[in-house]
Amino acid sequence: MMHITFTETGIIMAFQTILVHVDDSPAAPARIGVAIALAKQGGHLIGMAPTGVSRSLHPSLAPGQTDPTLALHLGFLREQAHTALAAFTARCEAAGLTSYEARVLDDDAAGGLCLHGRVADVIVLSQTDPDQGGPGLLADLPAEVVLHAGTPVLMVPFSSQRASIGQRVLVSWDASREAAVALQLALPLLRHASSVDLAVFDTGSGSHTVAEAQAADPRPWLARHGVRASFAMHPLAHKRQHVGEALLALAAQKNADLLVMGAYGHSRVRETILGGVTRTLLESMTVPVLMAH
Repeated sequence: MMHITFTETGIIMAFQTILVHVDDSPAAPARIGVAIALAKQGGHLIGMAPTGVSRSLHPSLAPGQTDPTLALHLGFLREQAHTALAAFTARCEAAGLTSYEARVLDDDAAGGLCLHGRVADVIVLSQTDPDQGGPGLLADLPAEVVLHAGTPVLMVPFSSQRASIGQRVLVSWDASREAAVALQLALPLLRHASSVDLAVFDTGSGSHTVAEAQAADPRPWLARHGVRASFAMHPLAHKRQHVGEALLALAAQKNADLLVMGAYGHSRVRETILGGVTRTLLESMTVPVLMAH
């Protein structure tokens, strides 16, 4: 179980506001369980159920001129959202949470979670299940929120059954801006982990990653924040192995229950372009991943 307690200054070092995506998908119970575990350490939990209809459509509907078919569809979507939130509220009550709320959001999932997530400390989502997500907006939800929310995203594998995280943390470190942001925003979890391993992957003689990662060794900075961490270089097993594959293999070897990494990518017109490691982790994660862009 993750332990986040009072520091010597009396301040609770936890995520103070946790936003979790609520729906009726098979992955929702595990995702909500992780969010509740975080909130039990002293944070406020917001369960948000988007209807799936973009907020940009609502202003275009003149008062009194709403399409009856659209109104009926919106009513059905809101009813679905309320049903999912009722299950969320029951979970919170059963867990004894004292600070939580349930919100129906008339918006598409990505846009709404990005907007409201900007005033949260962390957003909890599920990895897309290739057998459930299919094509469309929900399949792209994790990538869209990671790249555009401006808030760290805690991604829970769709097949996960665990509710507690953060005891054995593996950090992918390459001294990049994205990795530094992820490391800083993960501090509430790192401070109370039993082990924190910083991993640098040597991709070959032409790479500057190793030299830069050694020059910007985070251990002294982490130590001043009360985090003791190990630091190790990891050559790839063979020339064709990708860093994402090596990171997942190392996580399994160390029995890590959380990965922390920077998310790489950008958007072009109607297209999200992800970096190779980010794409591999989003598609193949085996443990929860805290990502920041």
